[in-house]
Amino acid sequence: MDHRTPVFLLLIFTPFLVLANHETSSLDVTGLKSLMTLWTNTPPNWGIRDPCEDGWDGIECINMRVVSLKLSSMNLTGTLSGDIGQLSELQILDLSYNKGLTGPLPEEIGSLKKLSNIILVGCSFSGPIPPTIGSLQELIFLSLNSNRFSGMIPSSIGNLSKLYWLDLADNYLEGPIPVSVGGEPGLDMLSHCKHFHLGMNKLSGPIPSKLFSSNMSLIHVLFESNKLYGSIPSSLGLVTSLEVVRFDGNMLTGPIPPSLNSLAHVSQLFLSNNKLSGPAPNLTGMNLLHYVDLSSNSFEVSDVPPWFSTLESLTTLIMEDTKLQGEIPAALFSLSNLQTVVLRNNQLNGTLDIGATYSSQLQLIDLEKNFITEYEGNGGYNRTLILVQNPVCEGTGASVLSYCKISQSSDVVPYKTSPNNCAPSPCGSNQVSSPNCKCAYPYEGTLTFRAPTFSDLNSTGYKELEKNLIDSFLSHELSVDSVALSNLTKDSHAYLSLSLEVFPQSQDRFSRKEVSRIAFLLSNQTFKPQKSFGPFYFIGDGYEHFAGEKEPSESNKSSNVGIIIGAAAGGSVLVLILLLVGIYAIRQRRRAKRATDQNNPFGKWDVNNKTRGSTPQLKGARSFSFEELMKYSNNFSEANDVGSGGYGKVYRGTLPTGQLIAIKRAHKESIQGGNEFKTEIELLSLVHHKHLVSLVGFCFDRGEQMLVYEYVANGTLKDSLSGKSGIRLDWQRRLKIAIGAARGLAYLHELCDPPIIHRDIKSTNVLLDNRLNAKVADFGLCKSMGNSGRDHVSTQVKGTMGYMDPEYYMTQRLTEKSDVYGFGVLMLELLTARKPIEQGKYIVREVRMAMDKTKDLYNLHVILDSAINLGTTLKGLERFVDLAMTCVEEEGANRPTMSEVVKEIENIMQLAGLNPNAESASTSASYEDASSKHPYSNEAFDYSGVFPASKIEPQ
Repeated sequence: MDHRTPVFLLLIFTPFLVLANHETSSLDVTGLKSLMTLWTNTPPNWGIRDPCEDGWDGIECINMRVVSLKLSSMNLTGTLSGDIGQLSELQILDLSYNKGLTGPLPEEIGSLKKLSNIILVGCSFSGPIPPTIGSLQELIFLSLNSNRFSGMIPSSIGNLSKLYWLDLADNYLEGPIPVSVGGEPGLDMLSHCKHFHLGMNKLSGPIPSKLFSSNMSLIHVLFESNKLYGSIPSSLGLVTSLEVVRFDGNMLTGPIPPSLNSLAHVSQLFLSNNKLSGPAPNLTGMNLLHYVDLSSNSFEVSDVPPWFSTLESLTTLIMEDTKLQGEIPAALFSLSNLQTVVLRNNQLNGTLDIGATYSSQLQLIDLEKNFITEYEGNGGYNRTLILVQNPVCEGTGASVLSYCKISQSSDVVPYKTSPNNCAPSPCGSNQVSSPNCKCAYPYEGTLTFRAPTFSDLNSTGYKELEKNLIDSFLSHELSVDSVALSNLTKDSHAYLSLSLEVFPQSQDRFSRKEVSRIAFLLSNQTFKPQKSFGPFYFIGDGYEHFAGEKEPSESNKSSNVGIIIGAAAGGSVLVLILLLVGIYAIRQRRRAKRATDQNNPFGKWDVNNKTRGSTPQLKGARSFSFEELMKYSNNFSEANDVGSGGYGKVYRGTLPTGQLIAIKRAHKESIQGGNEFKTEIELLSLVHHKHLVSLVGFCFDRGEQMLVYEYVANGTLKDSLSGKSGIRLDWQRRLKIAIGAARGLAYLHELCDPPIIHRDIKSTNVLLDNRLNAKVADFGLCKSMGNSGRDHVSTQVKGTMGYMDPEYYMTQRLTEKSDVYGFGVLMLELLTARKPIEQGKYIVREVRMAMDKTKDLYNLHVILDSAINLGTTLKGLERFVDLAMTCVEEEGANRPTMSEVVKEIENIMQLAGLNPNAESASTSASYEDASSKHPYSNEAFDYSGVFPASKIEPQ
């Protein structure tokens, strides 16, 4: 062989070897590849070579670390798992406008300590907002609006000292507005924050006076359309920087505080649709007010206030149903900026005099249902005037007068961008003609303004808005030709919406990078419209017409082509032979691998990859090698043996990070088929909740099957009830355990997508951590509901006798109500510390027979557990019994849902003097009997309840 041939081959293949060598941090590559397995419709160049070096779409890097992930409007579907925590240098996360992104926001997001922007606008994320967000000390921008988040606003957000923008609007958030108390943070601590956008939720309770103070720099306070009650705190007047205030659409009561006058910079004030009382407010001195809506409140009968005629900036005055009386001063209509006056359903009387010098912008005067007796029309007002159901319209012939009719013609024309001195082009294939008459595929979405200063929809401000948009795009070097606005609407919340089309400049469609940049400019509020439009948000549509990859430019042809061909010809035959041999070997190897993979469900999981940080297709769980688990458990030593059951043994272990783990190692005879084991792991990896035992990982190596869980320090609830653990459980502690287990089940039923039925609720499957918080365990029998909308799953009956739903046992139709039945039995077990079936007696029947609601504690003294502290007042016990018996109704339709169970236990806890949302302040040591064995001793503890059962088990 020519000695030059190896050199020649090396020259040929070296570029490929270099490209195959990833330069991006392995942590980042692992995290991104994990996201790829969870998402569909990722950009085509994802997975090709190196994320940073080869410029994956939506990825920005510094020093070969991923610092930005922007994938707005990419039609992504899937979930966001804890693997996002691998991107430890990430500063910007923007996944906005991907309706297909669902499921909860993982707690691991709190590990991304360098995040400055979290923008998830217009997705379908659900579940609670993880409190771990409060640990992101660099966070400036938190925008989670227009999703399906539920639960309470985490008080930990108050720790975000640099936060500038907080937008949680248009979700299902509930509960009180959190403020700092007893060392706990709250929103009142956000002294640098400019924006509180929390409207369109289910927030309840009073507005805390502590929420506002003079050291805050808020300009927007938007709490519209919630369930807030109580009075408007006078402390609101301390935030003199405010420009927009919205508390409309709540249940607020009491008078409007006089301190409101201190808000001299407020331009938009919305307090309508509440139950505010007292006299009509005095807004004198609020000279920058443009838009005032105080409608539908319970004010006292009041004369027309003098400030009506003094607010020179006023465009819109709406005080419908506010008990105003007297004559309207003609000076009101002469305010130069006035566009709309709505004073319907009041007690206004006398003569209506609009005057000859009324505002040229005045479009609507609506005075329906008042007591106006005369109208002075000498000024010739020819816009919309409504005086229906006033005495002035009750005379003979009044019905022909225009102002005595509801339907009146209007010269308001819905705005639509016009062509720029050109004729629109006829376009096909879903293309649209731009304002510059070019056919293209525009990027589309909806701009919604939450509090515009104007009410005249025929305003000339839209041209200026278009100019602002174009200027903003071009200043950021975006290839935008023009923009078009259309479909102008105003809804019942006074939100103004406009359809936006953005057209490409140099070709007929945008690239992925361009769409991402345009969307980020709008989602990140970089674009600032003129002030008259007020605060806004944008919801982009998914874009489907991305420009293809650019064709590589043709290489310059050299005059030395003959020389190159001649130099290559000498070795071409040898190279060809080597290639053929290599191809044959590779094909044989691939055939063998395919055959192996077909029999190995973990083939695609790459379980032997030593650089793994997480496993593809899983959420937060990782694969371990047999050698790793041997090391972490000290060779599966007897000292680390913490329990055993029908499935196998459980060993305590310690990860290199210091985290304690419980390793469940199956007996040889208990090993499942590979596909069943794989399915169980994938299902376990879907659930992440503080009241569910977390799967850390698994091992499928050397013929072993092992599951690795978080280590739960105080064993099973059964051990504590039986006295084996040495932990004494009083009434209040049992309530805390009940609420924890109930919340874990409610999460499985209602926040997992698809919903999951546990199928084996029992006291051995509820574990207690070091603070005796409950964690539901053992998902080996759980069943996914599959396609949304199904009300049951027909399946072989499995579970534990005594806890099993009789309806499921008879019909084989499994529903969430089957778990509710098991939980009802668990509640009775909490009360009695008895096994569900003991000496032939069934606990449900025993309680039902012993109950007498006319007697104290329902006559259950004999059957109640003596350790429950009968010497104390067991507040709420009767309601607890009622709830348990409702849960064990024979027919599932008569049982509550788990979310209803959670709500009732919360009410019972409040009766017992407990805060249902407070974490346990006591450790297990406070409840231990020193004479008893520790719950993890082999004699005292059977860990079998944590892990899968395979058949119906007797209790």
